[in-house]
Amino acid sequence: MRNCCAVLLSLALSSVLLAQTAVREDSARRQWYIDAGKQTYAIGVNDQEMLQSLYWGPKLAADAKLPTAKMHPERASIDPPVGTTPLEYPAWGAGLYTEAALKANSPNGDRTLVLVYDSAKVSSSDELEVVLKDKTEPIRVHLYYHAYPEGVISRWSRIENTGKQTFGIEQAASAVWNLPQGTGYQHSWLTGMWGGEWQLHTEPLLTGAAVIESRKGSTSHQANPWFAIGKTAETTEESGPVWFGQLGWSGSWRMSVEDTSLHLVRVTAGYNPFDFYWTLKPGESLETPKFYAGYTDGGNGEASRIEHRFQTDEILPRRPAAMTPPPPRPIIFNSWEATEMTFTDQTQMALAEKAAKIGVERFVIDDGWFGQRNDDHRGLGDWYLNKQKFPNGLKPVIDKVHSLGMSFGIWVEPEMVNPDSDLFRQHPDWAMQFPNRQRSEMRQQLMLNLARPDVKEWMFNWLDKLVSENDIAFLKWDYNRNWSEPGWNTAPGTSAEHPNIDAEKEIWIRFVQNYYDVIDRLRKKHPQLEIESCSAGGGRVDLGVLSRTDEVWPSDNTDALDRLSIQDGYTHTYTPQTMAAWVTDVPHMERRSTPLQVRLLVAMQGALGSGNNLNKWSDEDFALGAKLTALYKTVRTTVQQGSLYRLTSPGTEGQHASLNNEVGASQVEYVARDGSQAVLFAYLHSMRYAVGYPTVRLRGLDPNATYRIKALDADKYKGDDTVSGSVLMGAGVQLRLAGDYDSTALVLERVSR
Repeated sequence: MRNCCAVLLSLALSSVLLAQTAVREDSARRQWYIDAGKQTYAIGVNDQEMLQSLYWGPKLAADAKLPTAKMHPERASIDPPVGTTPLEYPAWGAGLYTEAALKANSPNGDRTLVLVYDSAKVSSSDELEVVLKDKTEPIRVHLYYHAYPEGVISRWSRIENTGKQTFGIEQAASAVWNLPQGTGYQHSWLTGMWGGEWQLHTEPLLTGAAVIESRKGSTSHQANPWFAIGKTAETTEESGPVWFGQLGWSGSWRMSVEDTSLHLVRVTAGYNPFDFYWTLKPGESLETPKFYAGYTDGGNGEASRIEHRFQTDEILPRRPAAMTPPPPRPIIFNSWEATEMTFTDQTQMALAEKAAKIGVERFVIDDGWFGQRNDDHRGLGDWYLNKQKFPNGLKPVIDKVHSLGMSFGIWVEPEMVNPDSDLFRQHPDWAMQFPNRQRSEMRQQLMLNLARPDVKEWMFNWLDKLVSENDIAFLKWDYNRNWSEPGWNTAPGTSAEHPNIDAEKEIWIRFVQNYYDVIDRLRKKHPQLEIESCSAGGGRVDLGVLSRTDEVWPSDNTDALDRLSIQDGYTHTYTPQTMAAWVTDVPHMERRSTPLQVRLLVAMQGALGSGNNLNKWSDEDFALGAKLTALYKTVRTTVQQGSLYRLTSPGTEGQHASLNNEVGASQVEYVARDGSQAVLFAYLHSMRYAVGYPTVRLRGLDPNATYRIKALDADKYKGDDTVSGSVLMGAGVQLRLAGDYDSTALVLERVSR
């Protein structure tokens, strides 16, 4: 009966969500309305046959009609209409001085385009295609729109050459999002560095263009392709309008947030035009990455929850059924900090026994298992088993791990090579390089040129062999340096004797396309395989890679205090389901020591893992680790797939350095999708002036329900065992946290309505 009820509930939820997506066409006015969740996005063809944005905001009534689109009049000779009209996909031409979505070179020397409406097709209830064409050149631009019930719309473009000569593309954006004309906007974005990723910034949007980008070949630590725009006087964590979006591309990208002098606000993102060129031959197309965006009037918190639900239900792989999220992440133990590269099969099996004692579900061997990899100076690229460390192969270790009730995973770094390796000695031309230019080594390694078809096939074949010959459930896929010397003298149409610089510049796109292709083929052949994306921490995190991998490693910094801010920034845009979070030994990066309980509770805010050297743990450590791991298993679905509420943020250097109150308190709450459970994590950095811990008012509960409260630490919760939702959200709860680095957790189970 319980399973039947669950199925009926799922079907009912699916019906409700599907009813929240619609693409409507008003053919008389040549307008299209896209409904997704609680938002509407509308576009129309104006009197100059150009496609322009008409509306982006709260959901309009089903029979709503907007005024007919009209090109804005010329304000002055220096402000032509093409720059003062919110065009849907503006090309560089006709006097466009703002950010262009497309720039192309014609074989006749014309470097401009003027795109006008050609046709449109509503291909389904949730997808629209609009075709634009240049007025004179044989260029077509296909604009795609897909509505998702969670409240997100994806947009992307396909640039097509319908002529008989070759064109060159110098700039190609996925989409342009136009906000309502006006003032008083504020812009939020994320920046970072190694060990300090996911730093949130919010500032008033000033006239001009704010550009965030990566030129590093990957998503990068320095910025993430996400934006959130609110109203300075209205938008808070709890309420107010927010327009938000994420670009799904794992290579170099650029996002321009532009506020013109006429207060037209637009966001343009796609391939980074730096060092970019694409040769578009007759009959060929270039497709851009998807640019996902949404609107809410529920503040920054609700924007995050929409993104989380969308990613879990629509983006992540391994969805067992429509509208059903993938299973929550297993608890991982990773051997790196316990052994680094000095280990044998026996030391790994001994660690596996200790990991099983605390309830770990997946055991992962990190770097050092292959080639002559005894340090990071050699062996990278030689993906054969090190027989000195594993004389009998991986099977005895995997069998041992399985006997302890855990699955097995292993570390790889496919796109890199050490100069001191068999692979480099055999194929020195496979490394990225320019003729006569000294190569830049980083971490004693070079980048392989994955744009090359032979490198792509080599990579797929050894990964396939590794997974086929061993019972491997999980790959930790690492990527530990950025690009330099991005040469490609074997690109189509080029050679050492006759270089074609334009053809070589396609490396920025073809590398990432081949990276995607290797993962797609690998997962198709091994559908049960799971993958973590790691890049010296959080250097490759975006919706392009998350559509192919199951989780990411957000930072190499596992210091509990730093992680509170890192995880706060991360969850502004990405779901906790994807956030690998380890508890590790202290002192760590910041040379500070924090109690094991606070480290465990911080790691329990995402996909819990452990990187501790368990050989050094005391009996008390094992007891606490087992206790909190068991607790986590009872709440992880709520944490990873529920609704997240940032009750008090820990702050970041860029935003709230004061830690928000006198005692440095922060709290995060998660509420299950069906409302049956909630969990509160509460932290105290440092007590000051003997001021008590502030009252914590919960959110997202049913005010008419009663909740049974289970406190992790009975002495730290001052309240009744059962409390109504209205009291928990109104009067709040009192916690007794004191001293430095204190922490606790409450689990709330709904018992009645």
